Amino acid sequence: MLSLIKKYRHGFLIAGYAVIYLMLFIALENRPVSSYHVIHTAFDDMIPFCEFFIIPYMLWFPYMLFTVCYFIFRRGDHREYYQLCFNLMMGMTVFLVVSWLYPNMQQLRPYVFPRENIFTDAVRILYQKDTPTNILPSIHVFNSLAMHMAISSSEKLRNKKVLRMCSLVLTSLIILSTMFLKQHSLIDVSIGMAMALFGYEVFYAPGTEYQRKRIPALSSTTPPAHKSAR
Repeated sequence: MLSLIKKYRHGFLIAGYAVIYLMLFIALENRPVSSYHVIHTAFDDMIPFCEFFIIPYMLWFPYMLFTVCYFIFRRGDHREYYQLCFNLMMGMTVFLVVSWLYPNMQQLRPYVFPRENIFTDAVRILYQKDTPTNILPSIHVFNSLAMHMAISSSEKLRNKKVLRMCSLVLTSLIILSTMFLKQHSLIDVSIGMAMALFGYEVFYAPGTEYQRKRIPALSSTTPPAHKSAR
């Protein structure tokens, strides 16, 4: 057991952050707020409600779990795991700060569903569990893009074209689901995407400061080859 803990101790970074994040998020959701700023655009009113998008919306949870676990338990260099971790931690911390300083909410949810079926029942449960507050930027959007960046940028997954395409399709459907389920405004989605682009430029784009430094904690454990004596 101790050997397994030592072998995968890097996984405590994201696990520890997840615990802290959940605690802060619960405090954020339950704090007294005198007024919220309503997030809304005219474009939001043009998007119809579609309960079938509950499927990709809920697939976000296993998508997150399986992707993070893959990079935790994958053999070899942990640099890609740390890239994903720091990217996620950056975006989710920004979300907490923005939500704390700028209380926000949306009023997009339909009062009456256009249809009654098993999918609308699932959406009804979602609405009961998830408040329409603290939505800016969309963590569903940002984290989905962070997962896809990690998968599509991974050296070991470079030749897994089907997997990378499935990741892209699922990420796209998750982003759409936030709007078709009336969980997020176009503003939330756009800022979530912009934040993901910033994360890519910091942690993944070739030639960035992060990529150039390759600090020891994130670089390969393989020792550099010694130059031959002349």
